[in-house]
Amino acid sequence: MITGFWSVYELSFLPTKWHFDPIKSKYYFASVPKSIVMKSLFIASFIFSFLSTTAQLSQSKIDKLKQEVAAEVEKNAVLGQQINDMLFSFSELGFQEVETFSYLTNLLEKNGFTIEKGVAGIPTAWIAKWGSGKPVIALGSDVDCIPKASQKPGVAYHDPIVEGAPGHGEGHNSGQALNIISALALKKVMERDKISGTLMLWPGIAEELVGTKAYYIRAGYFKDVDACIFTHVGDNLKIGYGDNGYNGVVSVKFNFEGQAAHAAGAPWRGRSALDAVELMNIGWNFRREHLELTHRSHYVISDGGDQPNVVPSKASVWYYFRERTYPAIKALFDKGIKTAEGAALMTDTKFTYEILGSAWPAHFNRPMAEVMYQNIKKVGLPTWSAEDQLLAKATQLEMKSTKTDGLALKLDTIGLPSSVGMVNVMGRPMMMMGGGSDDIADISWSLPTINLNYPSNIPNLPGHHWSNAITMATPIAHKGIVTGAKAEAMTLVDLFTKPELLKKAWEYYRTEQTKEIQYIPLIGEKDNPAITLNTKIMQEFAPKLKPFYYDPAKYKTYLEQLNIKYPTLRPDQVEAVGKLKK
Repeated sequence: MITGFWSVYELSFLPTKWHFDPIKSKYYFASVPKSIVMKSLFIASFIFSFLSTTAQLSQSKIDKLKQEVAAEVEKNAVLGQQINDMLFSFSELGFQEVETFSYLTNLLEKNGFTIEKGVAGIPTAWIAKWGSGKPVIALGSDVDCIPKASQKPGVAYHDPIVEGAPGHGEGHNSGQALNIISALALKKVMERDKISGTLMLWPGIAEELVGTKAYYIRAGYFKDVDACIFTHVGDNLKIGYGDNGYNGVVSVKFNFEGQAAHAAGAPWRGRSALDAVELMNIGWNFRREHLELTHRSHYVISDGGDQPNVVPSKASVWYYFRERTYPAIKALFDKGIKTAEGAALMTDTKFTYEILGSAWPAHFNRPMAEVMYQNIKKVGLPTWSAEDQLLAKATQLEMKSTKTDGLALKLDTIGLPSSVGMVNVMGRPMMMMGGGSDDIADISWSLPTINLNYPSNIPNLPGHHWSNAITMATPIAHKGIVTGAKAEAMTLVDLFTKPELLKKAWEYYRTEQTKEIQYIPLIGEKDNPAITLNTKIMQEFAPKLKPFYYDPAKYKTYLEQLNIKYPTLRPDQVEAVGKLKK
């Protein structure tokens, strides 16, 4: 620390504010001219007094700060509920989060954050910052929803708000609520105690399309960030570190072009792009038998032609290629390109492809996760009401969640959890079967990152499904947000007051995580965010959803606005839950 002082003196500056560089493990200062240095006899007492109160806080002081931020989070519970319910009512698909963008950026601006809008060429993306200097801690969470997942909250059976409309069947409406009330709690303490540092909030735009985070990295938005806490809805309060066992992915659309002709009058003059799409799918499905067990691949025909009496001159198929490592993802992608080439040769058509999104397999930071887990244990789970448990059990029965489903384990008990999740420790096991993907992984390979799961949903639901929206504007979600925000805010206290924690986090990142693996983006220099995706769907459904947007000025909760009794069950569901073993 003294080294930082002499460096500043030699450069003819007076220290006025401490800044910690976790990479070099040194403190540096803001500056004023040397003349003041020579005349100011109070410098030494200022430095050591500041160090004793800010940079080297006692554990008792840190514990007190944690109690204070947890109390502030509780005070902001209504705000968290309002943010959560508002985003739930917008129900916007990836790249089309227009109302979400406007609402969140206005809210953060009113609370003193500086906003940069339209980042990385993405109209609905933004970066919000408050504070100054080091460390810079980023808080991120996704905001997009799922197609055809519209669902009335608190209703334990399928009952859409708007038939066929998108809905928050992944629960992405809740994470920004958690981050904002957590950040506001810490901001209050930092202002009062003059704690140096910068809070940076950001959204995961189009996460369901793994569409943006690699572009954030490419644009340099995380190059000066010291650590990132990401939050994602779950069914328990838990954290993990290391390899999370998920697959990385390349999202790619293959476009075939042939020649139109009258499908009955002169079919021999046509070259069907749809034939090429179908032959590619057939070829790929035969190839599956000879692929690694860890691979996942799936597709939709996004353009199959216009009408049957015209030979389709254009057609497209959209693939996700998933695997456990970067080389395996690239190899799988190459096989897909060869299959498309073969289909084009067989049909005398041409093909091109465009990358729509990508994600690496994730790896999360151990020192940060261990600190978060200690805070999780202090916070504990919410107190679930009888109504909360009734909704959870009825939904699980509705979705047959008590049955063994493929490789999924059978539930020993049903309902909401009664104890916090264990810390999830993953190394690099020889065999993991893989599964889903999340482009937070690209952030995790660029700086120390952890992913906090918080209990706002029901265990063992299908995922990406209307049933996963049932709790997401109910007391279950609201309680989970507050609980997660307390754990996050307490961990932020650790990150802003314990420089050694950031030093350990970066040591792990360099000596463990990236020692043998180098992050190479799956997107190319010429690739751009697929910002037009979902445009037509939201043009159709946004006007239909708008009458149902939440109005917190008139209603305490979205349940109240929709006039939903909590919880709402069919008579047979009430009877089925009553028969469960106590």
